[in-house]
Amino acid sequence: MKAPHASDPPSSDPPYAPGTRYTPDASDTTGGTRTSRTSRGGRAGGKGRAARAPRHDDLRRTFPALPPRPGAARDFAATWWGNAWVESMEDTALDAARLQRGRAYAGRGLVDAITVTPGRVTAYVHGTRPRPYRTEIRLRVLDEADWEELLDAAAARPDHIAALLDKEMPHALAASADLLPSAGDLTPDCSCPDDGYPCKHAAALCYQTARLLDQDPFVLFLMRGRGESEVLADLTRRNATRSAAERTSAAPAMPTVPAEAALRPRSLPALPPPFPVPVVPGRPPVYPQVPGAPDPLALDLLATEAAVRAHTFLTTGLDPVGALTPWQDAVRLAAAHPGSGLTASSRALYRDLAGALDRTPTDLARAVAAWHQGGLAGLAVLEEPWDPPAGPFDRARPALAAADFPHFRPWRNQLSTPSLQLRFGRDGLWYGYESDRDREDWWPRGTPDTDPVGALTALLGR
Repeated sequence: MKAPHASDPPSSDPPYAPGTRYTPDASDTTGGTRTSRTSRGGRAGGKGRAARAPRHDDLRRTFPALPPRPGAARDFAATWWGNAWVESMEDTALDAARLQRGRAYAGRGLVDAITVTPGRVTAYVHGTRPRPYRTEIRLRVLDEADWEELLDAAAARPDHIAALLDKEMPHALAASADLLPSAGDLTPDCSCPDDGYPCKHAAALCYQTARLLDQDPFVLFLMRGRGESEVLADLTRRNATRSAAERTSAAPAMPTVPAEAALRPRSLPALPPPFPVPVVPGRPPVYPQVPGAPDPLALDLLATEAAVRAHTFLTTGLDPVGALTPWQDAVRLAAAHPGSGLTASSRALYRDLAGALDRTPTDLARAVAAWHQGGLAGLAVLEEPWDPPAGPFDRARPALAAADFPHFRPWRNQLSTPSLQLRFGRDGLWYGYESDRDREDWWPRGTPDTDPVGALTALLGR
């Protein structure tokens, strides 16, 4: 923990522009010193042996400063592994305000070139002073046993290798050896006088590092101790060894039948009797909650519905929902789910079903109430006004008036008061509806009846 400073002595050095790589001079105590070497047998500026080109270092990569990213979204990173990196820092941060300032620094592009080596991420981060601060984040490198487990898991799955080559990080591979850091795995350090954990400069570096991981997940392998070339070479070797073992292993002998015996005419035994039809449809298995997999509740609902339809078709030869429209089937599915939109799981179901058909959850809840009231006919009464012929509809108002309900006004197949409504269905039944007074927000209520007075009595609960 660094001791806080009230102030630092003013510096006469010129300010450094964010986005340019800061190179410390010999007097910069935060960045260390840099010495100049000449090739063996030569002098600087002389005629010695030509300097060799530097050899590629797979264990050290320096990335140019990332451009500013104003107005970053809620998730600073674009991938699940980039956001997991950020969460490992945010979960142990002691000051949310410093995190916000660090996020703003990163969004404004105040982090210079980032250098990644095993167990360490380093960069200069600009602050309020002219000279930037040397900032680093340290984490544990994997030991040999962890690497063996990780590389064996990757080599065993061709799709994992393909994903890595496409700059993707499979969930299962990252979890096989705790490749991603968890809370407390990252250790920040900075040359600034702030003793926050982390300070805003270290937080900015962490956020920008997440963007590097978005672009290339092999950066995470380098942080854990091995470079991209070494990892790919090891995977190539393991894959070749596995392929060679598969080619040399003897294939099991296949049973054979002489062609003459196969073509000889013969009588076949009778087919066994069909299995008896179960009394009730079977229950689907329990689906686990796996990241990236479909919602277990949705899978259970769809599997249960498929089993019920198959059982009905097997016993009756009819498909009860084959002729429904997508909207009618969505209403049926929601109506069959317990909870009626009141529990968290049913609210999610209503939201997803309604969104798939460009409807609102309120539209779906109202339609489900109509389905509970009268099935497909009740849904038609909710959504399809019509003009009934002379007869029962014309006799309804006198019957209601005789029962001391004289204030219903007619419109097409509906009889309404400011808060009560009766709708005449094409099936000859009267359906009750209710609304807050003068709101015209009608919801199905009560039990359908051939008698309008009976339907109204059920609606009023008398």
